Amino acid sequence: MNFVRLTFLLGLLAATPASAQSTASAPASRLDAVAVKGSVRFQSALIAPAVGLHPGDPVTRDDIQKGADTLAALGLFSNVQYRFTTTNSGVSVEYDVADAPAVPVLFDNFPWFTDDELTAAIKTSVRLFDGTVPDHGAILDDVSSALSRHLVAHGISASVSHELVTLPASGRQVLRFRAEGTALNVQAVEFSDALAGTDHGIQDRIADLVGKPFSRSAVELFEFEQVRPVYLVHGFLRVEFGEPSVHVEGTSKVVVHAPIDPGPAFNWAGVIWSGNTAIPASELDKVVELSPGSSADGMKIQSTWENARKAYEHLGYLDAALDRVPHFDASAKHVSYEVKVTEGPQYHMGNLVLTGLSLEGERRIRAAWKLPAGAVFDNMAYEEFVEGRIKQAFAGLPVHYEKIGRFLQKDPASAKVDVMLDFQ
Repeated sequence: MNFVRLTFLLGLLAATPASAQSTASAPASRLDAVAVKGSVRFQSALIAPAVGLHPGDPVTRDDIQKGADTLAALGLFSNVQYRFTTTNSGVSVEYDVADAPAVPVLFDNFPWFTDDELTAAIKTSVRLFDGTVPDHGAILDDVSSALSRHLVAHGISASVSHELVTLPASGRQVLRFRAEGTALNVQAVEFSDALAGTDHGIQDRIADLVGKPFSRSAVELFEFEQVRPVYLVHGFLRVEFGEPSVHVEGTSKVVVHAPIDPGPAFNWAGVIWSGNTAIPASELDKVVELSPGSSADGMKIQSTWENARKAYEHLGYLDAALDRVPHFDASAKHVSYEVKVTEGPQYHMGNLVLTGLSLEGERRIRAAWKLPAGAVFDNMAYEEFVEGRIKQAFAGLPVHYEKIGRFLQKDPASAKVDVMLDFQ
């Protein structure tokens, strides 16, 4: 039995000794069988045809290696190995693979078809497509080609591109496929809930979508950045946005129907702090921008957590973390929070490291920096220094710095932080 390990960057023959290369030039043998094991996502019978070797055909060791290369190039498998066994009748080959990470697909602007229709069309020619794909590899081009053929078959002329993107609402990564060159623009966006349809802020920004090329991800981004904050301000903390549906009018217009389930509007019932020792609960309560019984403005709630974090950073607790657990009372329609604070170390000032300055420039910056070594590090003072006092320090100098690289190098073990500024 012979064993060969495939890597993505090194071909077999380039890494094998001359004796092995002479084996590769040996006469072809009849292929008795080819099998693939190791994949959890796909059965062997589904993967084997992708190798490109067929039982009964003559094969050489080069052909077997090319089959492994083909599997690796798909991007579906993070590791490909093979073994072949010579028998009296020929040779049997077994490939051993490991599944690569996969992400869902997003059909961004194919309003003529449902996702199920597009998935079925892809599967007719891309047998190893299950609705997810790797973030790289030849299978992405295969999926794009299958979508292009499906468009052409329905009289739609467009090329198909693909790109790995992160969705703003969920933060999950998807492989986005887009039909390019369709000239398909949004004619109107119809929200199912009255608040979104009448809010002046949303309607003032609807031009971000209307008249622009249709894109599902653009609609989702608009909902996340423009629509969701409006609902949060009104206390709709559990608002949910459904999958938009699309109606095509004519050859170039799209009407988007965006379903919204606002859920109940909640009132504020307060916050209970725990784990805090550096700042008492009575002081943390002062950063809360809501009063009991008022509308639970989601944006002010978020601002509360930001204010608490800044309060800790003002005292040198740069690693302070807030673990927030909301408690919704559906019957009373109010929400309260339990917040566990993990304060971490209290940092003190270490070194001020400056690069890119003239001698006079460095003298001025060090004179303007007021936090001595060993003092509790005040992040608010640091931000104020970078945003304003540096410019004041350079007043009267002919040299202007267009960019300042800034970095805080923290050492939790010593609880010290070095300030590093690079002037460019």
